[in-house]
Amino acid sequence: MNPQRRALLRAGSLAAALPMAAGAASAASAALPPPLPPVPAGTMPDALAGNQAYWQAVAAQYDTTDAIVQLDNAFWGSMARPVLRHYEQQLAMVNRDNAWYARMRFPADFEAARAAAARALGVGTDEIVLTRGATEALQVLIAGYNRLQPGDAVLYADIDYDNMITVTRWLQQRRGAQVVSIAMPEPFTHDNVVAAYVAAMERHPTLKLMLLTHVNHRNGMVLPVAEISRLARERGIDVIVDTAHGFGQLDMTIPDLQADFAGINLHKWIGAPVGVGAAYIKRGRVADIDPYLGEKAGDDIRTRVHTGTVNFAAYLSLPAALDLHAQIGVANKQARLRLLRNRWVEAARAIDGVEVLASADPRLTSAIASFRLKGRTSVADSYALSKKLVQEHGIFAVPRDGLASGACVRVTPGIFTPESHLDRLVEALRKVAKG
Repeated sequence: MNPQRRALLRAGSLAAALPMAAGAASAASAALPPPLPPVPAGTMPDALAGNQAYWQAVAAQYDTTDAIVQLDNAFWGSMARPVLRHYEQQLAMVNRDNAWYARMRFPADFEAARAAAARALGVGTDEIVLTRGATEALQVLIAGYNRLQPGDAVLYADIDYDNMITVTRWLQQRRGAQVVSIAMPEPFTHDNVVAAYVAAMERHPTLKLMLLTHVNHRNGMVLPVAEISRLARERGIDVIVDTAHGFGQLDMTIPDLQADFAGINLHKWIGAPVGVGAAYIKRGRVADIDPYLGEKAGDDIRTRVHTGTVNFAAYLSLPAALDLHAQIGVANKQARLRLLRNRWVEAARAIDGVEVLASADPRLTSAIASFRLKGRTSVADSYALSKKLVQEHGIFAVPRDGLASGACVRVTPGIFTPESHLDRLVEALRKVAKG
């Protein structure tokens, strides 16, 4: 069981604190919203970020709940109503045509979805394989990495995702590797984060593999992956990048990471149906990842993943999600999310008794940021704080633990989040900090 779930059971379920969802928004089968207006010519992303009319039109593409102020938009990304409608239609078609469709037409449609994902990722179709999410992709890459000899060192950090840490530790049993870990400095800066990885590389001369989390799910720090990857390559060290929270909300493509292996989520910041992700292996490196159980060795990346009978409609709807993502524009998304994040972060920094876990350096900034009450760093503290926000203020933000400095509460707006919801959070924090 993952540590967060164990902590949830210890601290008492947050579900009991949630109000009934009777006020949820209309069903997806309602009439579709008007198409998005075009971005005004010459408007730069930072200027568009504050254009309320435009982002209200974006928000109208989504069904959102009014049962709670939803500030946990990092679990997965809601499908926009046009994508959800497309998904419903594909689901009905697959259910009707059954094996006739699945055997005769789906293979070509699946390859078309794979090609669309590759274009968006900026890589060749032969360099990605579709998965059920970043977790599956990264498990395949980490567990399958076959260049380790007994005694070689493998590195992870406290910011890495729990399941990925588990698989990395397993390399001691699977490959005889020496597994080592580091903690990120707090407060974190670009230079001291890079220095932490450099120090680890120098401290462990047998280091052969590092796990790097592009945007971590605990405090949202954007790791300088490209810089660290280049430094690792100079030392003969491979990196596997977890970009579950990077691709789709940051203005980047996979080659920008300067890494040969990456796990990707397409149901978080792209807004594809839940259960869609991808694994990237740079051309020429496929042999360094073991084939899936009993699959034929060779250079076909598809032999590295076997998902069985898939959710056909989810993959069929991926191109529709990618199209809407491209229409809004990833640079525009990033700028809007940064504006929303900064709106609450900068105000919360001025509240006595609140500790904000977020950098002012835009290079390290994502939609995600966290906070805790000063001196209250236990898991139980964070669950109690999250529950208090729900019960007394109608705000849902989730506890996270695993950081060396202690647990926190994570806040994640979506592109459809109104600014007033961040203002409500700030007002709630002022009251909570007073006790």
